[in-house]
Amino acid sequence: MIKGEKKMEHNYGYRRVLEPKGAVPVTAWKVDNDRQLRPGEARINLELIHIEWDGFQQICTSCGYDDEKVKAKILYIIEKRGKLHNPFTGTGGIVLGTIDEVMPDNGYVPKTKPGDRVYCLSSLAGVPLFIENITGIDYNYGQISCTGYAIIFETVEIYKLDRGLPANYTLAAMDEAATLLGAYNIALNHECKNVCIIGRNAYTTLMYAAAVREAIGPTYRVIAVMDKYVRGSLSQDEIEKVLYPLAKEYYSLDLTNPVEAFDYLKKKEPIIGELDEVIVAEDIYGAETLAVMMVKSTGDLYFTAVENHYGTAQLVAESMAKPITMYAFDQYSTDYPDFTLQIIRNIQPKLDEVNKLYEGKKKISRVTKSRRKTVQLKKAGKEDDFIYQSEVTRNMVEEVLNVAKYDCNVIIQGETGVGKEKVLSLIHQNSDRRSYPCIKINCATIQESLAESEFFGYEAGAFTGAQSQGKPGYFELANNGILFLDEIGTLSMNMQSKLLRVLQESQFYRVGGTRQINVNVRVIVANNVPLKQLVDEGSFREDLYYRLNICTIEVPPLRDRRDDVICLAESFVAGWAKKYKVDKELSPGALSALHDYYWPGNVRELENVIHRLVISSSGVVITGEEVEELLNENAYGDMMLSVKKRFSGSDQMDFHQLMEQQEKQIIEYALKKEGTTRKAADLLGLPQTTFARKKIKHGL
Repeated sequence: MIKGEKKMEHNYGYRRVLEPKGAVPVTAWKVDNDRQLRPGEARINLELIHIEWDGFQQICTSCGYDDEKVKAKILYIIEKRGKLHNPFTGTGGIVLGTIDEVMPDNGYVPKTKPGDRVYCLSSLAGVPLFIENITGIDYNYGQISCTGYAIIFETVEIYKLDRGLPANYTLAAMDEAATLLGAYNIALNHECKNVCIIGRNAYTTLMYAAAVREAIGPTYRVIAVMDKYVRGSLSQDEIEKVLYPLAKEYYSLDLTNPVEAFDYLKKKEPIIGELDEVIVAEDIYGAETLAVMMVKSTGDLYFTAVENHYGTAQLVAESMAKPITMYAFDQYSTDYPDFTLQIIRNIQPKLDEVNKLYEGKKKISRVTKSRRKTVQLKKAGKEDDFIYQSEVTRNMVEEVLNVAKYDCNVIIQGETGVGKEKVLSLIHQNSDRRSYPCIKINCATIQESLAESEFFGYEAGAFTGAQSQGKPGYFELANNGILFLDEIGTLSMNMQSKLLRVLQESQFYRVGGTRQINVNVRVIVANNVPLKQLVDEGSFREDLYYRLNICTIEVPPLRDRRDDVICLAESFVAGWAKKYKVDKELSPGALSALHDYYWPGNVRELENVIHRLVISSSGVVITGEEVEELLNENAYGDMMLSVKKRFSGSDQMDFHQLMEQQEKQIIEYALKKEGTTRKAADLLGLPQTTFARKKIKHGL
């Protein structure tokens, strides 16, 4: 706390709340992050921010671990909310910085002063924040180096920096501080001798092991377990070495298969099933079940956060008729910073060793089998066969479900293959017209000479070749239902004017007819190119556009909702495997390759790739190498075909011209795959300046 003289009412920041009024900063949607201080506030110049792990992972995976996109996403959250409060995970973080200015309030004088370097230990979900620039991202600790400022209040918890300790792991430990003290208290008060830590990574597992040792001394025995797919950038041998002797044994297991993991551990450690305490610091479905199985009856199960499937563990324990005591320490405590710093000093050589191991480790994608399964169970959604996982798509689905209730015309926009017809089905199945037909028409396939008769029908004998009994048109077929016009931008201006008239009057005449036909049709249209762009170009009627544009649904490309790749790929694999009566699944490497690909063909391309992989893969598990080979074969095939076309037995090949041609194709492929010059240069292992020159050289 910013300690000082006591007051009846402290400033906890409610005056900074913008939306909704009456909330407190930590629960508000948006706060005022203006730099100007008010009484009872202080400003901190930012140096380092530790983002809570779930929030950091969500940001990174949704951005494909692309540095620039991760930075942009963080800045976007702060721009929209005035604080670092991830709306998708409900998490924030903590910060290290230097006190810049203090504004006392009615005689209240805080003991901190300008120039003090401090940890702000209250969650950034309730602290107004402005980031000017993000200068670095640490994927191992979940931290960003940045410039900017935070506004803190009298009630915000701060702690002066210990200059003898590295900031990165000290800040990370401070984020675990209250739960570390909780683990210590349980082990101490219950005299636990045999403990298992289900850890998230090396340094957090170290911290909990040290807390337990502090409580019960040298007689303790700690077993460390981590999921084998989420060890981070360290190898099993490296983790084993760094944990010893704080954790005597370390096991790397698949936590998503808790029964199998338990059976394996039981063979290795007879005490498994009779442990005094199990600490669950990992947020993977299956970890809570394994914890219940490992702890003894009347033993202690300690969750470092309520989010770590505390409720599921209760149900598992009940189903096993196993009496255990469960704790979830995620609350305020006054003395945890001192305790945490004591633990850090005790094991500083080990934490320095972790730091040294992390140095030079390349950033790796953490879209793993276990994390994928957990995210699917927690966040995947399905609405009328519309499968999604990303928050981008979730927000779009919510908008679609809302629009479905209103009987208005809708424009669905998006690139080819993004799933516009899936959005149409979602609207249809959730509208009042769901019991009536949904007629789907691709306007690009209609001949201009037949367009009017196709839309409005014709009477018997209306023209040569007409059916003798006449024929109803699309509008009649869709009466009381929905008429979906895909690629509406391909209709001629003449047909557009006739369509406008029907939309205005809900009536028309068949070709060759004299009887007015009244219809009640909801029209939904789609186009690859935004209709407003066609209006500006003069190829689409402005009045028709405004008649249709009651509501516009933008379906984002798959590259902007990469989390969807995970659940869609799984769904497609299951579907094709069922059709062909085979067993297939994606390896973590395969999923990572699919996740990182650019997907210019969107969901349609993804489904096609999965279909081919199911057929072509030789084993049950589809590997990352098989995915990479398939994704790259088109570019390679195009190059080889070009070479073969230029070669014949009687022709002399021009080597330099041929190499120039292949260089152009490689540069073009890299740009298409990666999207930016910098990333394309990285893909080919070229300096960006060299790549840029070659790009200009080939006119790309």
